[in-house]
Amino acid sequence: MKIWYDACTGKHVRYGSAIGHRLRKAGYEYVFTTREHPDTLPLAKVLGEKTIVIGKYDPSTLTSRLKESAERVIGFAELFKDNPPDVAIAHQSVELCRAAFGLGVPIILTADTPYATAVNRLTIPFAHTVVVSEALPKSFVAQHCARNRVPFKGVDEVAWIKDFNPRKIDRLRKPLVVVRQIETKAAYAGGKKDLAGAMAEKLSKLGNVHFIERYQGETFAGKERFVDSATLVANADLVVSYGGTIAREAALQGVPSVAVSDMAKTNVNRYLAKKGFPLFATTERGLLACAKKYLGKRFDVKDKLAELENPVDVIEKVVESLKPH
Repeated sequence: MKIWYDACTGKHVRYGSAIGHRLRKAGYEYVFTTREHPDTLPLAKVLGEKTIVIGKYDPSTLTSRLKESAERVIGFAELFKDNPPDVAIAHQSVELCRAAFGLGVPIILTADTPYATAVNRLTIPFAHTVVVSEALPKSFVAQHCARNRVPFKGVDEVAWIKDFNPRKIDRLRKPLVVVRQIETKAAYAGGKKDLAGAMAEKLSKLGNVHFIERYQGETFAGKERFVDSATLVANADLVVSYGGTIAREAALQGVPSVAVSDMAKTNVNRYLAKKGFPLFATTERGLLACAKKYLGKRFDVKDKLAELENPVDVIEKVVESLKPH
């Protein structure tokens, strides 16, 4: 069987790499596509993944978003016109869903952002199966007419943190506080103020702040270069973000993570906190006090992590169920 995975962001690349490693080992042909994006190509290189690049990310206007999305769908139609895949998998790639549906290819989706209304409406209805954390309510996929929902005991980030052995980054000035900017250009973030820079300034009183900008590259040890988030947070003493992937990557590795703003108390964040992982929610006003409380504390979460289910296991089973008989 030929399996197609499309990655739109850095998180998707990490997820696609974990899935690809498993499926290739099981003997499947694996086609890995992505688009030009600040995170996708550098992370694919770090992970040693050879990807087919189709299209680019251009969120400058609604017109540019629509045009680039349409161009990617056309690109996929050309890529697979003579030899389509047997199964398509994505973490809610809009273009994969449209192309695979049009080609009659069954789609397996992962999803964890109920607040991303536009993406949910453009992806979940096309899916054959949606693999989601048990933290998410059944209504999340049901309201979008998903055919099959398969829950798992964990969160998506377990897929690449479960067996992760991060390298040590030398010459770090300690304590290291990693701050990630809100994804200001995402459709779900429309109208939200970006206070990450001001937060980083406040936190600099506590230690060395590594500020990860979403779209302008980043500086590290005086040089501008890409550093994948999972490795970086493993070396940190505290992580501060607006509640996304990097917060969970840190917490799953026992690094205290503080999620800020109204997006902090998501289903998956509350789920990990309830299970004892060091993921804490606060407001911009309460951030400094919270940071002082947890800075430098390391939490032993190995047993807790071992109890969580790897979503890749579930995805592999769904793929097997789609084999022709």
